Amino acid sequence: MPQNKNKPTVIVVGHKNPDTDSICSAIAYAYLKNRIDPDYNYVACRAGTVNTETGFVLNYFNAGAPVYIDNIGTRVKDMEIREVPGTDKGISVKEAYTLMKELNVFTLPLTDDDGKLEGLITINDIAKSYMEEYDSAIVSRAKTPYRNILKTLEAQMVVGDEDDVFDKGKVVIAAANPDVMEQYIDRHDMVILGNRYEGQLCAVEMDAGCIVVCLGAPVSRTIQLMAKEHGTTVLVTPLDTYTVARLINQSMPVEFFMKKDNLITFRKTDYTEDIREYMSKLRFRDFPVKDKQGRYVGMISRRNLLGVRKRRIILVDHNEADQAVDHIEDSQLLEIIDHHRLGSLETINPVYFRNQPVGCTATIICQMFREKQVDIPQQIAGLMCAAILSDTLMFRSPTCTPRDEETARELAMIAGIDCRDFAMQMFSAGSDLSSKSEEELLYQDYKKFEFKDMKIGIGQITSVNAQELGAIRERMEPFLRRTMETKGLDMLFFMLTDIIEESTQLLFYGEKAGELVKEAFPDAVIDGCCAKVTNMVSRKKQVVPALMAVINRPDV
Repeated sequence: MPQNKNKPTVIVVGHKNPDTDSICSAIAYAYLKNRIDPDYNYVACRAGTVNTETGFVLNYFNAGAPVYIDNIGTRVKDMEIREVPGTDKGISVKEAYTLMKELNVFTLPLTDDDGKLEGLITINDIAKSYMEEYDSAIVSRAKTPYRNILKTLEAQMVVGDEDDVFDKGKVVIAAANPDVMEQYIDRHDMVILGNRYEGQLCAVEMDAGCIVVCLGAPVSRTIQLMAKEHGTTVLVTPLDTYTVARLINQSMPVEFFMKKDNLITFRKTDYTEDIREYMSKLRFRDFPVKDKQGRYVGMISRRNLLGVRKRRIILVDHNEADQAVDHIEDSQLLEIIDHHRLGSLETINPVYFRNQPVGCTATIICQMFREKQVDIPQQIAGLMCAAILSDTLMFRSPTCTPRDEETARELAMIAGIDCRDFAMQMFSAGSDLSSKSEEELLYQDYKKFEFKDMKIGIGQITSVNAQELGAIRERMEPFLRRTMETKGLDMLFFMLTDIIEESTQLLFYGEKAGELVKEAFPDAVIDGCCAKVTNMVSRKKQVVPALMAVINRPDV
C-alpha cells in the first residue's frame, strides 16, 4: 500500500533473530493497521536477518522483506531541526548580522551552490571582528569585494569596476592637509575623505587604491579622469566620515572569519544517544545537520534534545526487552500483539496489549482482521498461513490449538495452497542448513531469558532431515562451548528438532546445566552434553516451562 510521507510513521516489528511468524505477522499487522487507521503510516520492519525458511515464504508469495531496523532510539531527524537557510560565504559581515537578527539565530551556515556546508559564522565571531580587530589592513587581507563595500556604505561607484576586490593596502582617514597626508598614504591604500579637492587630488597622486568621498560630495571631472589614469577606484557615500570608519570593517566577507575546519556536524540518521555526549562536551550553541548526500539541511541545539519526538512502535510475537530492537525503552510503545508468556518489558504509559494462548501470533492477527471486517488479500493470507504452519510445525507442536489449525486452513483456501504440501516445501527449504555457519545456525532462531538472575540462551533449528541434524550437532558442540564463555551466559541450550520424528536433541552447556536437564527431562537419553528428548518440539511450551519449573524451586 502506498505510504503518505506527510503522516507520522509507526514501526511494526517482531523480535531479534526473527522467525517466519515474526516477519509475516509484522507484514500482516502493518497492512491491517493501514486499512483501519488513516492517521499514521504503519511500516513492517524486521529486527534481524531473514532465515532460509522465511525467505522461501516471502518469495513464494511475492512479498518483499521488511525494512531492517536494529535500533529504535530517537534520531536527529526526530528532533526539531531549525531550517536556517544556507548563505553564501561572500556576504558581508553586516549582511550576516542583519540576517541573524531577522532569523533570530546565533549561528549562520555558509553553503555552496550545491548545498554543501562550507563553514559557520556565529554572533561571537562577528563581535570579535568588530571589537578585537585593530589592523588597518584587515579589509584588504580579507579580500573584500567592492560590491560588499558599496552595499555596506550605501555608496555609488564613480570610477572603477564593481567586480573588483580590495586586496592591497590599509584603510586611512584623510583628516590632515595634503602635506601631512603624503607622509602616511601609501600606494593601494583606501582613503576616506570629504569634499576637499586638494585631499582627493593628493590621494589619487599617491596612487591610492580607492578613495571614499563622504557626505555625497561631488567628485570633479578632473579627479575622475586622474583616478582612471592612476587606477584608483572612486566611491561616493552619503554617510559621514565617522560612520564610514565604523562600517568599513563590516563590509568584509564572512568567509574571512568563518569556522571551516573540524566542524562538528551530524546526519539526520544519527542517533540522539550517540550525539548527546558530543553536544554536552562542546559548548557550541548550534550544530549543523546534513542529509545522506552530505547537504546541509538545518541546525540543532542542546535545547532540541529536550523536545525530541520518540519513534512510535508496535511489537508483534514477543514482549521481552532482551528480544526487542535496541533502545526500545526510548521509543513510544503503542501496542503489543503476542502469544508468549509475559516478559520483562515495562512501559511508562498504558498500551494496547493483546496476548492469547494460541500457537502463533498470526492466528491472533487473522482474528483481528475478522473483528475489523477487513478482507484478507491472497498474499497476506498466504503469509499468515505460513506463519501458523511454521510456528505449530504443521499442527504437531503442543503449542498448537484448534483455533490455530482452523485459522490456517481458512487462510490456505484464500491463498490457494494446500497446508501439508506447502508446509513440506517450506520445511525442506528451511532445512537446507549445511551451508550456514555455526553462528548463523545458533542465531537463526535464538532467544535469551533471565531466570533468578541467571542469563540463559536458547537457540533452535528444525529440519526434516535426521542425517543433517546429526552432522550439525558435531559442528555446533565446540562452537557452543566458546559462545557460552564469550557471551556472558550462565547456561546455553541448543535444540536440534526433527519435525518428522517430533523429537529434539538438546545440547546444553554451563555449570549445572546437565543437572538441570536431567531434572527437567527425566526421560531424556543423555549422551555427553546432549539430551535426546522424544515428543518435544516446542521451546515455548516444553523447554522453557520445564527449565523454569526446576530453577524456581526453593532448593535450587
